[in-house]
Amino acid sequence: MKELKVGIIGATGYGGLELIRFLHNHPEVEKIELFTSSEEGAIFSSKFGHLLSIHDTPLQKIDVETLAGFDVVFTSTPSGVTSKLLPPLVGIGPKLIDLSGDYRLKDLASYEKWYKKSPAPQNIVKDSVYGLTEWNEANIKSASLIANPGCYPTAVLLSLLPLIKERLIDPDYLVIDAKSGVSGAGNKPSQTTHYSEMNENFSIYKVNEHQHIPEIEQGIAMFADIETTITFNTHLIPMTRGILATSYAQVMPGVTNKQLNDCLLETYKNHPFVRVVQDVSSIGTNRVKGSNYCDIFAQLDERTNRATIVGVIDNLVKGAAGQAIQNMNVQTELPQTLGLDVIPLFI
Repeated sequence: MKELKVGIIGATGYGGLELIRFLHNHPEVEKIELFTSSEEGAIFSSKFGHLLSIHDTPLQKIDVETLAGFDVVFTSTPSGVTSKLLPPLVGIGPKLIDLSGDYRLKDLASYEKWYKKSPAPQNIVKDSVYGLTEWNEANIKSASLIANPGCYPTAVLLSLLPLIKERLIDPDYLVIDAKSGVSGAGNKPSQTTHYSEMNENFSIYKVNEHQHIPEIEQGIAMFADIETTITFNTHLIPMTRGILATSYAQVMPGVTNKQLNDCLLETYKNHPFVRVVQDVSSIGTNRVKGSNYCDIFAQLDERTNRATIVGVIDNLVKGAAGQAIQNMNVQTELPQTLGLDVIPLFI
């Protein structure tokens, strides 16, 4: 038994709550402790009634000396926080898994441009490992700091990378139309997420300037060895969870629909959390809700010679907490599915 001692910084956000939900049932996690920068001493279950009698523990002050004694520390904070918070913890003991985005982009100037915040130290960003589990397992195993991927990049990269790497689609023509439930905006109220503004409304946001654009382009360069620029736009839909990313790509001459699907099936045949769907009626956000699955569907339009490629995830699980725990499992030499093998909440 590993009997892992786990700390969570930022547990009061939706991603943090999902970390607690899955780690509570993880057979190798012995202890979960929660840390805060502003609510020290608050009883966690008093803030979140669904955890009554499950997590009746006080939030603790963030302290480097205390955290050094943990096996794994997750940080689920807004961007711009862990760039300053994590450097003192690097290399002193715990495995670090950051869900915030501060360590994803290797180019610090790009981080400043897209996030509009000061970056983390160059040496730490350089040594961090991008945690797209299915594509970077070997490096994740030995990583001391994992930059957990963003939710949109997870859905997009998992669905496109095999086809780009095998040169089945043209990387110079990628148009990605992505839609997310409102939980992706976090739990801080705003006019955009106000019920009367969001309900029965379908809106586009951050047109051509979403911070996940450079992350997707970096991922394509990192895993498919191709430099490209993409058209990527995001939409908010009136539901709580889920991302559906639809990509449109010109296929290379002579490529067939069978080749597209065979490539996806072969790439992910040994990856339990990626499911290649053959019937379009079987793909949708409620097919993955509450789970760590990514479902992928691809179909060639022979009339236009363009492919439609769909990636679907739960943004809070495979797009955040679930993938983070999957990475923890890899880091600690446990089966990837441990603590995550749950059936989606279809209804």
